Amino acid sequence: MNWLVAIAEFVVNEILAVPAYLIGIITAVGLIALRKSAGQVIGGALKATLGFLLIGAGATLVVASLRPLGVMIMGAAGTQGVVPTNEAIVGIAQKQFGAQVAWLMILGFAISLLLARFTPLHYVFLTGHHTLFMATMLTIVLASAGMPGATVVILGGVLLGVVMVALPAISQPWTKRITGDDSIAIGHFGTLGYIAAGVTGRFAGGAKSRSTEDLKLPESLRFLRDSMVATALSMVLMYTTVGLIYLAKAGGDTAFQAFADESGDGAATGVGNYLMMGVTQGLSFGVAVAVILFGVRTILGELVPAFQGIAERLVPGAVPALDAPIVFPYAQNAVLIGFVSSFVGGLIGLAVLSLWLGPAFGLVLVLPGLVPHFFTGGAAGVYGNATGGRRGAVAGGFVNGLLITFLPALLVQVLGSFGSQNTTFGDADFGWYGILLGNAATLGSVWGVVVMLLIGAGLLALAVGVQRKLVDTDWDPAPGRPRAVTVEAVAPAAGTARSYPKIAPPAGAPAPPPPPQ
Repeated sequence: MNWLVAIAEFVVNEILAVPAYLIGIITAVGLIALRKSAGQVIGGALKATLGFLLIGAGATLVVASLRPLGVMIMGAAGTQGVVPTNEAIVGIAQKQFGAQVAWLMILGFAISLLLARFTPLHYVFLTGHHTLFMATMLTIVLASAGMPGATVVILGGVLLGVVMVALPAISQPWTKRITGDDSIAIGHFGTLGYIAAGVTGRFAGGAKSRSTEDLKLPESLRFLRDSMVATALSMVLMYTTVGLIYLAKAGGDTAFQAFADESGDGAATGVGNYLMMGVTQGLSFGVAVAVILFGVRTILGELVPAFQGIAERLVPGAVPALDAPIVFPYAQNAVLIGFVSSFVGGLIGLAVLSLWLGPAFGLVLVLPGLVPHFFTGGAAGVYGNATGGRRGAVAGGFVNGLLITFLPALLVQVLGSFGSQNTTFGDADFGWYGILLGNAATLGSVWGVVVMLLIGAGLLALAVGVQRKLVDTDWDPAPGRPRAVTVEAVAPAAGTARSYPKIAPPAGAPAPPPPPQ
């Protein structure tokens, strides 16, 4: 019987405990359930496995490129500084919690399907990389509180499943203002920023502020939509600015040592070499994030279709909750306006942290990154424009920038050892959700679990209330604002008792899926 024990230990320790292999197996199971061919199953499983290995490779590059920047920030500002990058912190966490993250993600998706099937919240969260990011954040928070592995997976899976169906429902009244119907929902964990942008836009812009789409913006700024370019540019600017401040404050001999390794080798040899080494590290960070992104997309290119096929069978009439760029085509000028406004909000938030909140409360400095500000700020601009036109887009993006600056600064305090990695989660929902759960976890193994379950139950109840009171009644968050396109009544689908107003989408908008039969 010893050989049976040895086989079991091998399977558990060498296969199921390795996240790359586990994801490959799960992908294979999903593809088999969809009755794919043997070649498709094998190819999909291998691609998912390779994707996870790419994440690990990218994480190694991220850690190497961020280390000198952390030294510079500590020397220049006298406090820790972080660059919120979801992909980076996830890649780092995979080394320690990879298996737990994988199991938690799978359980969370299953619970979200059950909630979508048996509650009024018929939303299927299909933004796979954000599911992975939230699963990682929950794992870090719960594990850092000292909870056992089984508790982390089970409790985290429940909390993940709740947030995956609740947030699309809570934001749906504002999403409908953009899309015109219930065909799609937003499935991106920057939801608090989008709702805040929609609410702020209504009061800032009112009914008379003209739409951003009446503006003509330069094409020269559209290169920032390339995530690798935007990331690299952001980090080059960050390295150059912080490096110059550190050089002026500490002097050349000390500043040049920022690039040295543990043995003292690799230090800069002069001012020019010092600056160009910073540029190289910034570009390397862009490469690292691109590698991680490619790994994530490789995984999800195989895993999400399998999950989606299963979801379609389990949740009839499901509303797909999709990534933030799904709203970009509805107000393309608002995207760039929201991005710029969000970045300005991030800079002002950084000033507040460095001059007041940091010294007073020991909060880290959150350096604004172009990528989180572009995607969440751009979407916030669209939401602000929908309720308040140009002024709404500016105000909505600005509020989002403040949120994704202050919330990550507070989140770092509940991430345990991962709070010192010079990076953290960047979008708003990771911040408020992680802060609530992290502080609840400090109450102990029993009361902590109880309070966290109550937080999940409260979030679910809020979502059900919004769905019934606002979404199902077709509540308009900006009733005094005229719609850009004439509204035409849509004939109700078979089996439905009501209809929704339909707005023809602008050119280039994504085609929504057909209504369920």
